[in-house]
Amino acid sequence: MSKLIKPGSASLRFWQLLLLVVILVIWYVASLDPQVAFFFGQPLEVWGRIWAWFITNGDIYRHLWVTLAETVLAFFIGTVSGLGFGLWLGLSNTASAILDPYIKAANSMPRVILAPIFGMWFGLGIWSKVALAVTLVFFIVFFNVYQGVREVSPTLLDNARMLGAGRRQLLRHVYLPSATSWVFSSLHTSVGLAFVGAVVGEYLGSASGVGYLILQAEGTFDVNTVFAGIVVLTAFALLLDYIVGLGEQRLMKWQPKSGETEKI
Repeated sequence: MSKLIKPGSASLRFWQLLLLVVILVIWYVASLDPQVAFFFGQPLEVWGRIWAWFITNGDIYRHLWVTLAETVLAFFIGTVSGLGFGLWLGLSNTASAILDPYIKAANSMPRVILAPIFGMWFGLGIWSKVALAVTLVFFIVFFNVYQGVREVSPTLLDNARMLGAGRRQLLRHVYLPSATSWVFSSLHTSVGLAFVGAVVGEYLGSASGVGYLILQAEGTFDVNTVFAGIVVLTAFALLLDYIVGLGEQRLMKWQPKSGETEKI
């Protein structure tokens, strides 16, 4: 089946759209039962909330801007810091050996418990949510970069040194390309985690953001508004993931695509 449908083809899009339509139809039919509608909402009501947010009232834009700002800031800070720290420890065996147990301990810690601490440090504004989301993004990027640097072929390094490459040239032409391929493999996950960190932070204390809207709706048992917020967050998470994919295609043109290696 996977060989018959090519990625990005019209037939694949058709089946994906058909699956979405089937899910919506099942949801609509099931929600005709009031008990089901109480727990799972009604698709037409959910769409009505989204329409009111974006078209009729425009209430969503201020909250959406806050959540997206928190997500983008956390994504950028977490990615840059994870990349830098991963390169440093990947290239320094001594520092890596010393910090290894502390990094593992920090990674194993449930980061959600840090939200109240960040709230005390940075207040209930945007930066406490950014800090929480950064802790989620950082370790994903860090471990991928660290692994990418560690897995550089020793033969490749020896050949580069034989050609006269210095430390800076090795970093630019060997280590960074290797780390970059690993970074992009983690960024798609990091986008979702940045959203998670921002929304969880809004849950625990805020006066704005899409997570705040969802929390207010949960307090009044307005399940349709809850699902509307989930749909909006999912749509914009997919949009950011798409932007990351475009950046990956642009920056990773040198990397052979799947299946090209076998043709050579």
